[in-house]
Amino acid sequence: MLAPLLWASAIVFCGTLRPGFSHFTQYISELGERGSSTELLMRYAAFVPTGLMHVAFATALATAFRSSRLGIVAALLLGLNGVARVGAGFFPCDTGCEETGSIGQRMHSLSAAVGFLALVVSTILWSVEFRRNRDPGSLAAYSGVSGVLGLAFLLLMVWSGEHGTARGLFERVSSGVLSLWILVFALRLARR
Repeated sequence: MLAPLLWASAIVFCGTLRPGFSHFTQYISELGERGSSTELLMRYAAFVPTGLMHVAFATALATAFRSSRLGIVAALLLGLNGVARVGAGFFPCDTGCEETGSIGQRMHSLSAAVGFLALVVSTILWSVEFRRNRDPGSLAAYSGVSGVLGLAFLLLMVWSGEHGTARGLFERVSSGVLSLWILVFALRLARR
């Protein structure tokens, strides 16, 4: 699955195109904020395509795990994450991504929150699914740890919401942990 690689590459590349941009203090969404020099690139080369890739992966998972209700629910949540990411791409945040603002900002914030939470819950549900099937490669444990770490860093991001704090770092670690989980999961399935 190329989505995690495209996502990470776009974040790094767009960051290099914005002098003074701080991956430590600024949200990923600020790379696609309304009116920025990287708005269109981030929205339509990162948010939308990776969201669509997550939907496609979720569809394949729902088919592969069609005999498991839990697997289908976990796949649907992964797909919801993809739909929410597409939504976050269609609705750019306002400058600085402040919570209060335009309808577009509110839709972006809602999409991002739904996407992150759906992915965290999906990851944890996959852990349970793998444990049920006695996954020999310890994907169950890895999934559980990824879900818990993704949530923990997401909460740290929320609690560090002030400008000048490490909110950008915490968001990137959360996104990175969860994106790496998707890559590992996809590679593991490809081997089987």
